[in-house]
Amino acid sequence: MQAQKPSRGKMKSYIEGYLFLLPWLCGFLLFTIWPIIQSFLLSFTSYDIFTPPKFIGLQNFVEMFTSDRIFKKALWVTLKYVLMSVPLKLCMALFIAMILSQKLRGIGIYRTIYYLPSILGASVAMSVTWKMVLGYDGFVNYFLGLFGLGPVNFLANPSLSLPTLAMISAWQFGSAMLIFLSGLKNVPQELYEAAEVDGARWWKRFIHITLPMLSPTILFNFIMNMIGSFQVFTEAFVMTRGGPVDSTYFYVLHLYRTAFENFRMGYASALAWLLTIIIVIVTAITFKISDHYVYYEN
Repeated sequence: MQAQKPSRGKMKSYIEGYLFLLPWLCGFLLFTIWPIIQSFLLSFTSYDIFTPPKFIGLQNFVEMFTSDRIFKKALWVTLKYVLMSVPLKLCMALFIAMILSQKLRGIGIYRTIYYLPSILGASVAMSVTWKMVLGYDGFVNYFLGLFGLGPVNFLANPSLSLPTLAMISAWQFGSAMLIFLSGLKNVPQELYEAAEVDGARWWKRFIHITLPMLSPTILFNFIMNMIGSFQVFTEAFVMTRGGPVDSTYFYVLHLYRTAFENFRMGYASALAWLLTIIIVIVTAITFKISDHYVYYEN
């Protein structure tokens, strides 16, 4: 049978839809797809902005693994940060979400208050504020001094600086909290009621009902926060500048200095693409492992 052609009215609707979509599509192609293609091409070149790119093949990638000591250090620091910050943020988000899922008076106000830090984001202003709060003469050390403790060099101590930045990242749990709230609303209450009849305590209901039913939501939040943690930059750039003793010298900070301080745009593009490959591999492994731990109701 010959396919029926769309009517003139439907064709007009299609054209109008594409015209409305055209500004976004042009912006996406111009400001997203084209820079991605350019960075991929530049990763195989030696380019310093001031002179034309020179093709050098895989030399940038070879240099990373053979002679760039800072690259290995930055990658290791970033991996440690991901392992610290992601579980901490998810635990905090789930804990607050379970509290805010209760039927309490004025619960909408509390949800708004807890979401505000995520609106502020990892901005320069918030990083400066945290630097003042955690500084040697900051509010935290002043509070510790009231009990005869401190002062503590949270940002100047190599053993404390990275955990401190991980704790600061946990403060921005609003988006994960909202997703957990949505997931908690979809857990059948009949399961909790049946467990209560059987005499199961709250912690058993949490382990055997809440966590399995939330496992797809946990997986989604884990992947999204892991990707964001691999790209951490602002906090270290503003608060520690990668120090002390390179203890917070993150991968993206190394990429930034390579590109905009050393003007090695080709090498920086190679660093960016390697980070993309690492994130894709870690995400693929996570999805593969999740087959054994994530429960889908259907």
